[in-house]
Amino acid sequence: MFVLVMQFFWKYIDDLVGKGLDIISILKLTGYVAINTVPLALPLAVLLSSIMTFGNLGESFELVAIKSAGIPLLRFMRPLLVVSLLLCVLAFLFANYIIPVAQLKFTTMLFDIRVAKPAFDIKEGIFYDKIPGFAIKVGSKEKDGNTIHDVIIYENQFALQDNIIVAESGIMTVSADKKFLEFNLRNGWRYQEKGQFNTAETEFYRLGFKEYKKSFDLSSFDVLKTPDSAFKNNYAMLDVAQLDRAIDSLQEAIKGPLAQRISREVGGYFLFRKQMDSGWKSKKPVIADTVKQYIQIIPDSAKSLVSSRAADKMNMMRSSLDIVNLEYQQRRKDIRFYLIEWHRKFVLSFACFVLFMIGAPLGSIIRKGGLGMPLVFAVIFFLIFHLLYMFGEKFVRQDITTAFGGMWLCVYALMPVSFFLIYKAMNDSQLFNSEFYFRTFRTVRTGWHSLFKKNS
Repeated sequence: MFVLVMQFFWKYIDDLVGKGLDIISILKLTGYVAINTVPLALPLAVLLSSIMTFGNLGESFELVAIKSAGIPLLRFMRPLLVVSLLLCVLAFLFANYIIPVAQLKFTTMLFDIRVAKPAFDIKEGIFYDKIPGFAIKVGSKEKDGNTIHDVIIYENQFALQDNIIVAESGIMTVSADKKFLEFNLRNGWRYQEKGQFNTAETEFYRLGFKEYKKSFDLSSFDVLKTPDSAFKNNYAMLDVAQLDRAIDSLQEAIKGPLAQRISREVGGYFLFRKQMDSGWKSKKPVIADTVKQYIQIIPDSAKSLVSSRAADKMNMMRSSLDIVNLEYQQRRKDIRFYLIEWHRKFVLSFACFVLFMIGAPLGSIIRKGGLGMPLVFAVIFFLIFHLLYMFGEKFVRQDITTAFGGMWLCVYALMPVSFFLIYKAMNDSQLFNSEFYFRTFRTVRTGWHSLFKKNS
């Protein structure tokens, strides 16, 4: 979970830095991210723990004692197999009832943080324009960071005139409620223009001051409080029952209103469809012959006009159908996304069982405990699982394969591997024994040399 949470911060670090987030907000965001990583972290945890457990048993020769007592590996794995199935059920319940709520809270909070403006940091000699309607330039700042010199403030109210404030020095502070930035300026001038631009009624004011206070509203820098209902209909925020209803609604929309719209779009341009006789509706229509007869009776002087109008009508119909097709493709894309989320809840849950079936026999084969060799094999197999999982999801998103075929790719690709490892573990395989490969290579080399000498 730590690695997956850090992956999130690496990805969104640019959206989080400089927003003035307090420790409570950071902890809440981290908590939401951690909850959302549980379905992906749990299979890796099951894989690593099963390899370590059976590796420790193999390293201490306890598996040898168990097998010598006549207890097969599958019987010894049975209690942990039940535990892994129980973890699958708990993972599904967690993904179905807790993840949607956490995902909704996380998405809403991340949206509020991303749209918030960076915390103000006015630098020397650079115009700062993050405060709406103002551009502020400070010539220099003293070491305390509050005392400023050579201040220029442009006030742009989206009119044709700009109001300007120039001051020799001042003090920059933030109000107690942190809602306003206050400039207490000294020894300066305020230039202001009023009236309609480029007319005789325009008046120009110049106001000198020894002390002048200018406040800036900092509400635009605050993190917003968007209601959760703004994202509640997103597919990632729904449970299985809600996803089923959403998928059914989208499918009915394609079969019903969208199909009727296509019929209306076509029927509006081909009025003769209303007067189709039995010849048009027969199993073997004579449309081609009718078109030839129709062309023959058109006078030569009108053929060009008729052809032009027919081409215009076909172009208009094609434009209308292109619009309908875009909506149809969008509906199919939405269905794919909902189906991906529906299958995701089951795939990541069942992955606990699949990776346990890989980790348990793999640990009994390598016979190494601790965090060394087991961690290496766990990372390798988890990367294979994760890559297959991402590839399958991408295939579904691009409509290359069905939702079931793509989302379950990682499962039915690794299940044969688990059966192979179980078979090898039951037969005391030396699959990962380097000494076995060394002896085999030495035997092959000795036989090759003897064969070569005999032939020579």
